[in-house]
Amino acid sequence: MPRKANPRGKEARHDSVMMKEVLEALDIQPDDTVVDATIGGAGHFAALLASLGEEGIIVGIDADPAAVERGREIYALDRRHERPVAHVVNDNFRNLARILERLDIGRVNKILFDLGWSGYQIAAPRGFSFHNDEPLLMTYGEGGETAADIINSSSEEDLTSIIFTYGEERFARSIARAIVSARSKERILTTGALVNAILAGTPRWYQERKIHPATKTFQALRIAANDEIGALREGLASALRLLAPNGRLAIISFHSVEDRIVKNMMHDAVRAGLGTMNPKKPIVPARSEILANHRARSAKLRVFERAAAPHAESPSSVKAMFSYA
Repeated sequence: MPRKANPRGKEARHDSVMMKEVLEALDIQPDDTVVDATIGGAGHFAALLASLGEEGIIVGIDADPAAVERGREIYALDRRHERPVAHVVNDNFRNLARILERLDIGRVNKILFDLGWSGYQIAAPRGFSFHNDEPLLMTYGEGGETAADIINSSSEEDLTSIIFTYGEERFARSIARAIVSARSKERILTTGALVNAILAGTPRWYQERKIHPATKTFQALRIAANDEIGALREGLASALRLLAPNGRLAIISFHSVEDRIVKNMMHDAVRAGLGTMNPKKPIVPARSEILANHRARSAKLRVFERAAAPHAESPSSVKAMFSYA
């Protein structure tokens, strides 16, 4: 059952999720050192920047060069005499520790990870959207393994594992089988060709639901192409290690695979005496925000507050907790 493509003429936009909740959770002080590990559409970056004064420092990071440019533009538009120092870096947040070391920054007071992707990225012709027929890349930057590489080179068993593990797709095996069958006739190089294979591997009733049948498979391939789970583990471990006493870490996740990792790593940090999860339960968007911004519906915000005097204070002892740091 083919789906109608979204018109390209519509201007890309991005509405940052849970802005009010993020700012309340982080409680930015004018002289804080703050990291926005995922600039994205730069909405959170702009709000964090506005909360800082001339004694503050903000570090914005993104693997997408276009997002980095948005961050630089936001900073250039800040004409305050008392604006903070800003470092805008084109890199993956998995390298957080190395980035801060290069900038000669030790402890950080506040850190934000927004694990969703921006409306600008969806609108870019890189294969993130199944609504348009475009090259099957799904990468944030240039180079590296693409979704097309994975689709056309992985075994049926490996494809099944990727789609089930990262997408939690119930029809992972039949979709993988359909992909292998389709690529035996012609390499799958576009989102349209991949959607057709997914439709061939799923039952009709599954295609008639409100959620597009390709949603979970596209999610899984995006995660695999960018090694998002590995990057999250490494970036979060570094964030927990580099957070200053009484510092706060806020993470917005959009699906259960990511949220499970965030929750488990925060629980590990709590058990090690590094701090507390405050609040203990995730914060979710208000109904009014969900109605205004459909992308917010699956968002969860978890907040970790570093203790004033953590038991495992030395960097080596904290690093030992997380072997991926």
